[in-house]
Amino acid sequence: MKNKKNNPKQANFNQYWIFGTIAIIFLLLNIFSSSGNIGSVSTTPSKFFEFAANGDIEKIDIINKREVLVYLSRDARIKDEHKSSNSNSIFSVASRNPNYKFEFGDLQNFENNLSKINENLNPKIEISYVTKQNIWGDILISMLPFIVIIAIWIFIMRRMSGGATGGGGQIFSIGKSKAKLFDANSKVKVTFEDVAGLEGAKEEVQEIVDFLKNPKKYTALGGKIPKGALLIGSPGTGKTLLAKAVAGEAKVPFFSLSGSDFVEMFVGVGASRVRDLFKKAKEKSPSIIFIDEIDAIGRARGKSNFTGSNDERENTLNQLLTEMDGFGTNTNVIVIAATNRADVLDKALMRAGRFDRQIYVDLPDVRERKKIFEVHLKPLKKSSNVDVDFLSKQTPGFSGADIANVCNEAALIAARKNKKSVGKQDFLDAVDRIVGGLEKKNKIITEEEKKAVAFHEAGHATVSWMLEHAAPLVKVTIVPRGRSLGAAWYLPEERLIVRPEQMLDEMCATLGGRAAEKVIFNKISTGALSDLEKVTKQARAMVTVYGLNDKVGNLTYYDSSNGNEYGFTKPYSEQTAETIDKEISSIIEKQYQRAIRILKKNKKKLIQLAEVLLTKEVIFKDNLEEIFGKRPFDKDLETK
Repeated sequence: MKNKKNNPKQANFNQYWIFGTIAIIFLLLNIFSSSGNIGSVSTTPSKFFEFAANGDIEKIDIINKREVLVYLSRDARIKDEHKSSNSNSIFSVASRNPNYKFEFGDLQNFENNLSKINENLNPKIEISYVTKQNIWGDILISMLPFIVIIAIWIFIMRRMSGGATGGGGQIFSIGKSKAKLFDANSKVKVTFEDVAGLEGAKEEVQEIVDFLKNPKKYTALGGKIPKGALLIGSPGTGKTLLAKAVAGEAKVPFFSLSGSDFVEMFVGVGASRVRDLFKKAKEKSPSIIFIDEIDAIGRARGKSNFTGSNDERENTLNQLLTEMDGFGTNTNVIVIAATNRADVLDKALMRAGRFDRQIYVDLPDVRERKKIFEVHLKPLKKSSNVDVDFLSKQTPGFSGADIANVCNEAALIAARKNKKSVGKQDFLDAVDRIVGGLEKKNKIITEEEKKAVAFHEAGHATVSWMLEHAAPLVKVTIVPRGRSLGAAWYLPEERLIVRPEQMLDEMCATLGGRAAEKVIFNKISTGALSDLEKVTKQARAMVTVYGLNDKVGNLTYYDSSNGNEYGFTKPYSEQTAETIDKEISSIIEKQYQRAIRILKKNKKKLIQLAEVLLTKEVIFKDNLEEIFGKRPFDKDLETK
C-alpha cells in the first residue's frame, strides 16, 4: 500500500495532443511558405510610380499577376523617406526581403504605365514575373472538410459511448458492459442490519448469500444453486436496498447496473454488453449480477412491434435469456433483478431455471414500519415525547422510502422552527405535508366558501363516526393544503380481506361531504371531485373485479397477467356493459342517500361540529367525542 502512495499518478495520454500538434505544424508551414512577403511595407500604385520616376527602384517581382514586390536600389535605401521599409523579417535572414508591396487592378494598364517611366531610366527597372503556390495551405484547405467530419464523428462516438469504460469511452469499447464492480477493494457499507422490516424477503436473499459462501452445504445433497432471484414490489419498498445489503454481505464480486445501461442506439450493442457482463462475472465467479429496473429490457417480446422490424431490445433480451440458461452456462453466477412492473416481463424470463425465485417485497405492516422508523430515527435528535409505536400507526400504506422522507421532513420542520430537538408534532406535520401537500394559509377564500368547506369536512367526520366499518378519524382541517381546500385524516384498519359491508361504509363516509352540502345548503358544489373519483373506483372494483354484485354475479374482468394477446378492448358484451354501468351508479346512489339520512338524523351535531371547525380550523378526535360521545365501534388504538 505504501508503494502505491509513493508512486506519482501518471498522466493519461490525450489523443487531442496529436490533433493540436498537426494543426500547429500546418500553421507554421503556411507561415514559412509565405514568409517572403513578411517585413515589407504596404504602399499604393501612385507612390510606386513616384519612386520609379525618381530612380529609387532596382527591381520588381509581379506575383501571380496580382501583387507587386518592390526592391529599392542601394542609394535609395539610405534615404530618409525609405527608412521604414528597411526592416528585415526574422524569417528570412539569408535572403533580402522586398521593401514595398502593393496590389494593382489591371495588369495591362500597369505594364503600360511602367514602360513609359522605364524608357527614361538608366539603369532600367528589372521586371520579373513569379508564380507562387502555397502548397501546404492548399493541402490544408483541401483536407479541412475531411478533418472536420472525422472530428465530429469522433466527438459523437465518444458521447454515445458515454465514457463507460476505462479506455476513455472510445467507440471500440461501446459494446463493453457498464456494470460497476464491487469487490473486496470497494467495500459496500450496507448490511442486512440496515434493512429493517422485510423479514421474509430478507431471509430469501440471505439464503442466496449463504449459497455463495457455503456452496458444498447444498450441493452435497445433490441440490443446485439457484440461478436467479427476482425482487418484485412497489416503488420505495426497499428492493435496491436489499441488493446493496447483498453486496455488503456476500464478500464476492458484485456487478451492479440498470436495465437501461444495455440500451443503445447502435444495433447489437445491448447484446454485446450482456455477453461482456457475463464474461466478466464468470471470470470472477462465484459472483453476483444485480440488474435494477429489468423491465427496461425484459418486457414481453412481440408486443407493440407493429413494423415487423428486428427490435434491438428483443435481441438484448434474447442474449440475456441465453446467458442465464443456455448451452455453456455455469452455476457460479447468480443474477438478482428488481422491478415494480413484473406484469410486463417476458414469460421466458420468469420461468424456473432463470429466475428460480420471485421474492415479493410488499409495503411494510405496522410492526415492520416500527422497525423502519427505528432505523431512520437513529441519526435524529428527537425529543422524549416521540413514540415510535404511535408513528408506525399513523403511517398506514407508507413505504420505506416514505418513512425516510417523513423523518427527514420532520427534522427540517423542527430546524425551521429553531427547535433543538425533533418533537412529536413535527412528525405529524411532516405526515400532513407528505400526504396532503404544503399548507397554504394565505390562499384567498371567501367566507361563504370557507363555510361550505367546513360543512363538507364536518359531513365526512360525522358519517365516519356513525358507521362501524368506516376508518376512525384522526383530525379534520379546513386550512387549504396542496390542491384541496380542506382535508380529513383517518386511520384505516390494515385488512388483508375486505368484505362488502366494509367497502360500502367507506363509500358512504366518502360521500358524507357532498351529502352535508345537500342537507345544510340544499346545494352541491364541485368540491367533491376527489370523493366521487374514489367511490367510483371502489364501486367499479366491486362490480367488475371482486364479483361482489348480485346482478353481474361471481365474475371478474380483471386480468392479473395484463395479457392482451387477442386485442380485445373489453371482455364483455354491450348488454353486460350497460348492466355494469347501472349497478355502479346504483351502489353509489344508495350510499349517498344513506349518508343524507345519517346527517339529517344528526343535523344539530353536524352544525355544532362545523362551527367548532370554523373557529379552530383544525379539530381532533377529542372534539368529536365532546359532541357525539365516545364512538362505540372504536378499537383500542391510540390516535392522538
